[in-house]
Amino acid sequence: MDDVIVVGGGPAGRALAAACAQRGLATALVDRSPDGPWLSTYGAWVHDLPAELPASVIAARATGRAIARTAWDLGREYAVLDVPALRAHLDDGLAGVDVVGGRVTGAGPGEVTLADGTRLRARTVVDAGGHRQPTRGAAPRRTAAEQTAHGVVLDEAAAAPLVAPGEALFMDWRADHGEPGWPTFLYAVPLGGGRVLLEETSLARRPGLPQPVLRRRLLARLARHGITVPDDAPTERVRFPVDTPRLRTPGVIGFGAAAPLVHPASGFSVATALSLAPAVADAIAAGSPGDVVWSLRARAVHRFRRIGLEALLRMPPAEVPGFFEVFFSLPEHHRWAYLGGRDDLTGTVAVMGALFGRSGWLLRSRLVLPALRPAAPPRPAEEAAPIG
Repeated sequence: MDDVIVVGGGPAGRALAAACAQRGLATALVDRSPDGPWLSTYGAWVHDLPAELPASVIAARATGRAIARTAWDLGREYAVLDVPALRAHLDDGLAGVDVVGGRVTGAGPGEVTLADGTRLRARTVVDAGGHRQPTRGAAPRRTAAEQTAHGVVLDEAAAAPLVAPGEALFMDWRADHGEPGWPTFLYAVPLGGGRVLLEETSLARRPGLPQPVLRRRLLARLARHGITVPDDAPTERVRFPVDTPRLRTPGVIGFGAAAPLVHPASGFSVATALSLAPAVADAIAAGSPGDVVWSLRARAVHRFRRIGLEALLRMPPAEVPGFFEVFFSLPEHHRWAYLGGRDDLTGTVAVMGALFGRSGWLLRSRLVLPALRPAAPPRPAEEAAPIG
């Protein structure tokens, strides 16, 4: 019998399993595909990454800026991680961890069942299997609010009309794609080695905006800036929920995107998981891990951020860039209190008050009413269809 079983072998699961093993806990890591590659691009604000993360794990750094109705310097450095290097770094910490290949079909207090009938037992079970929460069982009957994106990888010289070398364009809300309807923005970041990822992104929609719409908008936006995409350019497709419910499997602790640690406003979670893993491992060793993942303050902050998400989902598309214009105009400490600090309740309340104070009465109503209403309903199917 192990001390801890971690379900899920992504960055969050591997980081936590390694941290547990380093504390002398007998640890098993269950991974559906132990040797499978990680295909996602992971980015984070440098300030949010753990100090002990080696520099070799960072593929590129860039100063961040955004465009709502006007351009804004975000004041912090953005990092894009070298995914194979991150994987190798986390794998180095798995010495002594029992890595088990298999798909989880059931879990409960002290036990995990795999598809082949194998049963694993431990004092503590952690679900770090991503937004699907593999220990949860049947998925809830609800339409998720999803972040979706379609991207292409180009040489930095080709991408220069939109993003200069050494720069990250975190958000560009200009409607350069030329289409009405649900708002999308361009996300453009360096990948290292002279390459740049450019993605047309829907921050959140219930359900997510389809890939054909995003691809068409991306190509139209790039063409407007004189950028032609070669037929063989590498592509990336993104789709994940930003409103995953808290894990409720009895006797199981959620971690990473399964917790969920996904920020409802940005979709970020990897830096939080990497930073939080040592504290959660300490708490597992002490017998009280749930208090670290979901303190009372963290619960309250997450609730406020979910209200902000619902406000965005209900906002008329034409008003979204104006909302971000107000947000980016806030003092830097307010912006970062909202984008980081998952248990900074005081800072979160302060930034929401500041945002309310700078908003006109119409925007104020958009921000307040979602707190008094149920979740925004799914968008009509016809809005999800490609336009034209």
